[in-house]
This record gives sequence, C-alpha cells and structure tokens, in this order.
Amino acid sequence: MPRISRLKHDEVSTSAVQIYNRYLRDRGNVPNMFRTMAHRPEIFETIIAHMEAVLNTGTLPKALKELVIVRTSQLNRTQYCLASHTTICRKLGWSDEHITALENATGSAKFSEAEKTAIHLAEVMTLDAHGYTDADFARLRSFYSEGEIIELMAAIGLFNYFNRFNDLLQMEPTQPASAEELAMAGVAAAAV
Repeated sequence: MPRISRLKHDEVSTSAVQIYNRYLRDRGNVPNMFRTMAHRPEIFETIIAHMEAVLNTGTLPKALKELVIVRTSQLNRTQYCLASHTTICRKLGWSDEHITALENATGSAKFSEAEKTAIHLAEVMTLDAHGYTDADFARLRSFYSEGEIIELMAAIGLFNYFNRFNDLLQMEPTQPASAEELAMAGVAAAAV
C-alpha cells in the first residue's frame, strides 16, 4: 500500500493531464513518483520541466547523464529509480556489464577516463560532497567544460532528491498503464 495515494489520469489538473498523456505516449506509463507528486500540480509541473531540462538539454550525451544517475541510485540503494533508469541506460547503449562495473568503475576497463571521472563525481557528491578535493575538481575540469560540470551535478543532485523522495515513500516500480488509461490519453495499447 502506498504511503501517499497516486492520482489517476482523471484526477489531475488539466496541465498535469498533458504531462500524463506525453508520458503515456512516450513510455507507456506514468511513473508512480509523478502520480504522487501530482497532488501538488505546481511542484509536479516544475519538477517535470526541471528534469527534462537536466536530461535533455546541454552538450553532454544523455547516456552519460543516465549512467551517473544509475550510480547515484546504486549508492542510495533506491530500487525504484534503479529499475527505471537501468532500463533507460540499456536503451541508450550501456550493457549489463557496464551497469555491474559501476561499483568499481575506477578499476574497470569498461569506461573511459572521462566517464570514470563523472562516475567518481557521482560517488563523492552522493556520499560526501565535502570530500571532493581540488585535485578531483581539476581532473573533472580536464574532461568537461564548466557548463558540462553543471549538467553532471544537476543530474546527480536531482536524483539524490528523487532517491530520497522515493525511498521515504517506499515507492514501488511502475507498471504499464491500463488500456483504459492509454485510451484516455489517445494512445493505442499496441503502439506502446
């Protein structure tokens, strides 16, 4: 039983319906976290806009951002985010071997030095942000521009927030939408 109810398609504001419909079309579901946040449309709508800006803008590949998100979620032991973002990582070209190697990325030949540096940023920022040294930052700057560093930090920071939100609410993995909900969004069940 969820700690906070999840709003259905017909229970949300008009602007939230548009977000629900977009996710139903693109993913075949509306994540449980979104259905929960929809209790406060002004928070829900702005967090969606922020998340989409973090993930879909800038110059870094989305695949790298998703990789540091998975590492962040591994460190926080957030099964909800891991289930979703590991799947996304696979779709973006990361293998199961890459995902497993994240736990010892420094010693892995699976990642470039730039990727290892981004993964290290996720680890330190998640576990002890005060522990990121000047030498660590100089190495980070050797691979990434200042804007790209902001992109990485925004992805890591956003998912530390999401991880804690979902862990406290004991969020369960999202299931595919029902045929009825897909129909409400104008999505054919076979199209997803």
